[in-house]
Amino acid sequence: MIQVARTLGDALFVDIDKNDYLNELYENILYNYSLLLFNNNKAKPKPINIIHAIRFADILSKSTNIKNSEIHKIWAQEIAALLHTLYPEDSNVQYCIGSVLTNTGNFRGLDLRAAEYKSADMLDRIYIGFAKELLRIPAEPSQQFFRSQKNIYDKLNDQYFSYSGPTSMGKSFVIRMFIKKQILDGAQQNFAILIPTKALINEVSSKIIEDLKDLLAEHDYRVVTSAGALSLQQQHNFVLTLTPERLLYLLLDKPGFKIDYLFIDEAHKISSRDSRSPFYYKVIDMLSKRNHKTHMVFLSPNIPNPEIYLNLIPGAQLTSESKLTSAFTPVSQMKYLVDLIENCAHSYNDRSHKLSQIGKFNRSISLSEFVSLIGRNSQNIVYCSSTAKAVSFALEYSKLLPQVQNSDLLALARDIKNEIHGDYYLAEVLSRGVAYHIGYLPSDIRMRIEDLFKQGLIKTIFCTSTLVEGVNLPADNLFITSYKNGLSNMTPVDFRNLIGRVGRIEFNLYGNVFLVRTDNKIEQERYIELLQKDVPEQRLSIVTELTKPQKRKIIESLLAGKIELLKYPKNQSADEYSLMRRFAIILLRDIVSGNNNSVVKKEFANLLSQQDEEKITALFRAKTKTDDDINVSVDQMDNLSMAIAKGLKYPSFNVSGNPDYNELLAFLEKLCEIYKWEVYESSTLGHKSKKTGQHGKLRWYAVILAQWIQGNGLSLIMKAAIDHKKTNPSSGVEINGELVNYNDSREHKNIVISATLNAIEDVILFRISNYFLKFSVEYKMHHKLSAIQNDWYEYVEYGTTNPLTIMLQRNGFSREASTYIKTHREYVAQINGEYVLKNSLLSCQSKSIQREAKEVKYNIPELFID
Repeated sequence: MIQVARTLGDALFVDIDKNDYLNELYENILYNYSLLLFNNNKAKPKPINIIHAIRFADILSKSTNIKNSEIHKIWAQEIAALLHTLYPEDSNVQYCIGSVLTNTGNFRGLDLRAAEYKSADMLDRIYIGFAKELLRIPAEPSQQFFRSQKNIYDKLNDQYFSYSGPTSMGKSFVIRMFIKKQILDGAQQNFAILIPTKALINEVSSKIIEDLKDLLAEHDYRVVTSAGALSLQQQHNFVLTLTPERLLYLLLDKPGFKIDYLFIDEAHKISSRDSRSPFYYKVIDMLSKRNHKTHMVFLSPNIPNPEIYLNLIPGAQLTSESKLTSAFTPVSQMKYLVDLIENCAHSYNDRSHKLSQIGKFNRSISLSEFVSLIGRNSQNIVYCSSTAKAVSFALEYSKLLPQVQNSDLLALARDIKNEIHGDYYLAEVLSRGVAYHIGYLPSDIRMRIEDLFKQGLIKTIFCTSTLVEGVNLPADNLFITSYKNGLSNMTPVDFRNLIGRVGRIEFNLYGNVFLVRTDNKIEQERYIELLQKDVPEQRLSIVTELTKPQKRKIIESLLAGKIELLKYPKNQSADEYSLMRRFAIILLRDIVSGNNNSVVKKEFANLLSQQDEEKITALFRAKTKTDDDINVSVDQMDNLSMAIAKGLKYPSFNVSGNPDYNELLAFLEKLCEIYKWEVYESSTLGHKSKKTGQHGKLRWYAVILAQWIQGNGLSLIMKAAIDHKKTNPSSGVEINGELVNYNDSREHKNIVISATLNAIEDVILFRISNYFLKFSVEYKMHHKLSAIQNDWYEYVEYGTTNPLTIMLQRNGFSREASTYIKTHREYVAQINGEYVLKNSLLSCQSKSIQREAKEVKYNIPELFID
């Protein structure tokens, strides 16, 4: 049957994508822009009829096509933005960009690129006024939402809702504006924002505090970023910004804590094979079982089926209105495939899905030379698949650049030498306007790097996925040097999320993405596949990452009365094993507690008989009580309970107030046995040397841990870590996946520094911290104590044994700021035995301390006195 267009708009837009002249014009615009970008003066630009291109952009910006209107609007913005770059002085183009951004509802882009725009048509001006009013942000009346943001905002009061949209759409901003409006309206509620990595916590919490400022005190709200925050011991309303693990421990510590709204950002992580994925299942299940129903909102980038995550909520009454997807993005990405082996570059046309050659390089060039060619006067992020590559590429690139005579850069380089290590490569590259961003860094240094990048003083940052996933930075160009993340290939959703990080509406209307082939191991076809392949429908990790044989193995183990699982298959990675084990712990808890509504339990249902469940329940009921902590299993808890009953306690401190290394190592070796680290943490805490049979890594971690809890700065920690390697050269450093003897060269020192930063982040602050927390809880329970005098969990969590610095961190200061305040006691006073801070701290000499103090004062004003 022939489809007849019902309106003029239907007829105009139904096949506009296939218009040959439009596609030719766009291809020519993209080609000419690419010649300009690559500084190719030899190739002849293609003809562009500017007036026709403007007309097409105007038509596309007004699309009413039900299926493709958002795609049409993005296309219109791209045409207008590229024309503006090619013809910046053309008044017609300038008018066009204002008109197009108005039609698409991109008023933030309008303020950025065409603030003076005023439509010549009176009806248009009336419509613009109406649109601005419709999109006005209730909590910020001087600003407007994008239409897709407004659609999300209007659904956030629903009981359950799941949304997917482009990375650069501003999902987090919508959440913050919703929370602000609720608070302005007098809501007395608790809001929780779940964030996948700790790297994002400070950024999100800082933005919330900046949004709310004095409203926090006026409405008795506190922004909390950890389960140990002192505010949680008081009666307030809360905005929590936590990782799933931190929220789990908050719920375990405070079972009655009410959460009214749970916003799960980057919800696609629920589908990942990452070992932290099961934490989402656990916290959602715990909240779902409560009488007080929590509003749950899932926000994902670029996936076609956001409703999949609503399946995590047992018994949820869902409708077609419970999910929403949108394609509109206020910024675009121009994509290029650059082959440094074949010395050629191609542009990628998102409309035709085809590559067009821009030209060939007249000689072989390196990655560093290419980044310099394109990005010398721009803001650049270079994505690398590993820490080692990020450091080596940054070093190589910096050698092409002159020293920058800027006092802020030179001061940061000097501070890094003093605070971390004099031989640290980061200080060297910073003096040339280059940085790399990997692992743990003191918050002061990390924020200064990010601020200097935002100011344009640092031009290029080399990074792994840690930065790209964690921080929003104003980059003009993103150079992707590999389609891998570590050893694994990027998934389509990770790739789309990565390229969406370039071009941010706060700073520009588009960015450039370069997929760079630097060696023969990189297959160009993989890049092309990622460009052309749509993000597939997502499934839950419990479905995709556990095979039926693995599920059977879990059940067999439980039926034998064992929770200790063997790797299956034997070559299973550490992450895959940890994910399987955590799902097994959840399953056991569900069986023993009779939780038949759990998503995890249902996934095993067709492999479990009633008799199986009864037998498992009988076998484990006599053991230590199972609980909801999925970091440890009942076999570990049985061992721990027995050891504490026999007198095991934390190591003591000597007369100088320092831990004894040998006593600490003996304690960690005991925990290794109790917690079965050789089985469960075989690549880190339980790693055994094939040569010596000793826990070589554990000895090294003990060195770092001893320094960390003494409150020592990174420079002392690095010295101790390097000295340990010098004393034990056979413990080695890893280069290209192989362990080589340590030789104390500058290269080896930097490998140790990077490894130490990673150990602080992943081993000390995550793994050891979690195990010590369990030890402290069990110790207090056994000895019937409300607190432990010598609580090593607290020392690890806050990196000190000093009560003042612990108190300051529990009130929101970083470890570094707390240490600064401790050493500048002129800013500290005591009232009735309680520490308070003087307002003069807000004008201290350190700008980063000033900034932290300002945020803490908004959040906890009673901590400050005049």
